[in-house]
Amino acid sequence: MFSAKGKKTIDVTRSLENGMNGVQIDIAKTVANDGWNATTLHLYSHIGTHMDAPFHFEVAEQTIDEISAERFISEAWLVNLSHLPAKALIEPLHLAGIEHKFKQGDSILLRTDWSKTFGTDVYRNDLPRISADLAHWMGEKGVNILGVEPPSVADVNNLPEVTEIHTILMQNDIVIVEGLVNLDQITAEKVTLIAMPLKIKNGDGAPARVIVLEEITE
Repeated sequence: MFSAKGKKTIDVTRSLENGMNGVQIDIAKTVANDGWNATTLHLYSHIGTHMDAPFHFEVAEQTIDEISAERFISEAWLVNLSHLPAKALIEPLHLAGIEHKFKQGDSILLRTDWSKTFGTDVYRNDLPRISADLAHWMGEKGVNILGVEPPSVADVNNLPEVTEIHTILMQNDIVIVEGLVNLDQITAEKVTLIAMPLKIKNGDGAPARVIVLEEITE
């Protein structure tokens, strides 16, 4: 059995609730009337903290249920980019600090503190995004999972850009996780990342529960 002894657990998942676009939670059963509480969930597949499948952009036929579970646990490098302005283009030079420490199969978490803008127009419209050069760089490095705080790795209001960046990453077999939170609570440069999407048959993507395990240092 896995043990997290000696490690701090940080939940980097956004809670889903009624009122969010793409979320509707209805009461299905109550203890008073039925003997138990239950709800019916109506969820957009890319709401909140979520994982994309290659089928999302038809880069490949692989759907979310077909991504190997072995991919969901990996060592990850945290890159602090919280100093970058809105609409910033993230380039390979911004990851220079981990370039020579990164090993093929590791994952990358990009901290931008963008999750703190959630609930405002800028969260969707002014997000920092991945450049094509960085997407190719990650492919050459053999990145396993790329995790970001904005709702997308690219400008969702620019279809050519959002298609290009997703396509490059997915063609390089990089798993994309978007909508992360609480990355500012991580103090270590390298952590264990666990990202588990709902297993939806033929899904183009799915909400995911994502946590980080960080070594506790005395």
